[in-house]
Amino acid sequence: MANINLKKKDGESTNSLVYRFGKKVMRSGILREAKKRRYNERPINRNKRRASALHREEKRKEIEKARRMGTFKF
Repeated sequence: MANINLKKKDGESTNSLVYRFGKKVMRSGILREAKKRRYNERPINRNKRRASALHREEKRKEIEKARRMGTFKF
């Protein structure tokens, strides 16, 4: 991450300092990077992925069977 150091200039208002800080943060790309990483998920191991796929397939078959029998409710 970028290091943002700001010091208040002589006669500068607090609002002006906050505005400068916001601009510097936007230009540095920190917010863009944080938003990209926000929903980053850790990779799932192979066995867990396989078990999940098998479970989905089993459920899909159960639903299809229930549809054929007419007992499936939406």
